Amino acid sequence: MKVKGKVWSMFMLLLITVVIVAGCGKENANKGNGNANATDKPAETTPASKDNKDVIIAINANIITLDPHNASDTHSISGNRTMYEGLMGFDENMQLIPVLAESYEISKDGLVYTFKLKENVKFHDGTDFNAEAVKANIARIQDEASNLRLRKSFAKVTNVEATDSKTVVIKLSEPYNAFLNKVAMAGMISPKAIDESGADIAKKPVGTGPFKFKEWVQGDRIVVEKNADYWQAGLPKVDSITFRPVPENGSRIAMLKTGEADFIYPMPTEQVSEVEGQEGISIEKTDSTIVRYVTLNTMKKPYDDVKVRQAINYAINNEAFIKVVKTGLGVKLDSTMSSKTQYYSQQTGYDYDVEKAKQLLAEAGYPDGFEAEIWGENDSETLKGMQFIAQQLALVGIKLEVKSMEGGTLSDQINSAATPEEAKIQMWYVSWSPSSGDADGATRGLFSSAMFPPAGSNTAYYKNDKVDQWIEDANKSTDPDEAKDIYANIQKTVWEDAPWAFMGVDQIISGKRSYLEGVKVYPDGSINVLNAEVK
Repeated sequence: MKVKGKVWSMFMLLLITVVIVAGCGKENANKGNGNANATDKPAETTPASKDNKDVIIAINANIITLDPHNASDTHSISGNRTMYEGLMGFDENMQLIPVLAESYEISKDGLVYTFKLKENVKFHDGTDFNAEAVKANIARIQDEASNLRLRKSFAKVTNVEATDSKTVVIKLSEPYNAFLNKVAMAGMISPKAIDESGADIAKKPVGTGPFKFKEWVQGDRIVVEKNADYWQAGLPKVDSITFRPVPENGSRIAMLKTGEADFIYPMPTEQVSEVEGQEGISIEKTDSTIVRYVTLNTMKKPYDDVKVRQAINYAINNEAFIKVVKTGLGVKLDSTMSSKTQYYSQQTGYDYDVEKAKQLLAEAGYPDGFEAEIWGENDSETLKGMQFIAQQLALVGIKLEVKSMEGGTLSDQINSAATPEEAKIQMWYVSWSPSSGDADGATRGLFSSAMFPPAGSNTAYYKNDKVDQWIEDANKSTDPDEAKDIYANIQKTVWEDAPWAFMGVDQIISGKRSYLEGVKVYPDGSINVLNAEVK
């Protein structure tokens, strides 16, 4: 750490200020809940058991869509996976497993995938799951007019053939080494629902999963109920799952303490130590693939200058970020992806250096800094993170206006721009996890110039011809060692170009009542409820 004299004093003052602000925020939040003791001592009501099998999960933001072909945020993915299943899926270590596929084979040239399907599986509306249903789903994904988020992942599919009711043959135009992972992201929708619901799938989900859709009250809850005809014997073991968006940390922890919520995610990191070991509550920690960063719109001034972007990286103390915002539960981000992600390659540089940041800003023509705005969701921890970043950047003259928004509103703001020139986004404090479990999932959607919003999540509007080509080359490779080398080049180049302020990697923290078993947060941040059980 390169901090001297006045800078060190300012840094210590900053840390004290942030801690005080966080403490005041927590106190005020508790008063606002009408439960001033919620985070200071165990709640008076701490149920040790539950007299029903209706599970309530409190999350920190709204679920945005129940369309499995158009979901990208982890909460939406969590909701969708209660009702939808793909030919493939993931275990709790994000390893690929067959789900609706009984087995699969890949040709030596990597162009033909043959799936044998499970038999006697039905959709929630009674429609048979079969090869024709798979064809209908892939046709929907590939529909250019709909421009669903999964469409890019299936762009290399040239033909889908149902050779019989339980056999699907998918042919690609060229090898795509991440294809099985993308198949795992494609939940199967009832073809009858596709025909009847059309564009309304997001509000009328019909899958093969362990739970059926019951209701969605915007901003309040999504409820799914037990699928009594589920094809896996003995599952599910609970009657319903309710997802409740609760952005405020104090409210989520209070709900856990009183039993109003059986499971909360994320667990407020600053309260882990005081809740851990409390009777009736269990805390679970998982190393994650979730990276936190700030996108910098490289097509807008002053972020179009790499020196400005690098200056922002030098100006933020990521170790302090982990301590203050994440309460020490995380690590510094040292690449474009987590060390838990396929083909990760560690990078060096951007150690905290205020003087270096000032020097780069001066060289870019901004010796006194500039004014800007940063966007983020309206949950407590995100707001705390943005305030921390604003205070850090103020030390080098960058004056940030913090703008927090509800998730759906923020998504609309980002995706409403038809062209990069129309985009209003400057800086966005956000997190990302490759839910498809592969390096492509941590790279293409974020750094390919084909993935500017709304087609993808390249909200930095980053464009580098070499990176674009490497992304294509990596996906054509059938040699893992070759792919690893290509992804190393991508990470090094993006790191130096700095379209992000690289912040941290989360340790996933969730809290649950001790009577609840089988609910798990996977490394990608999605919640799996398949084996949920109230004991």
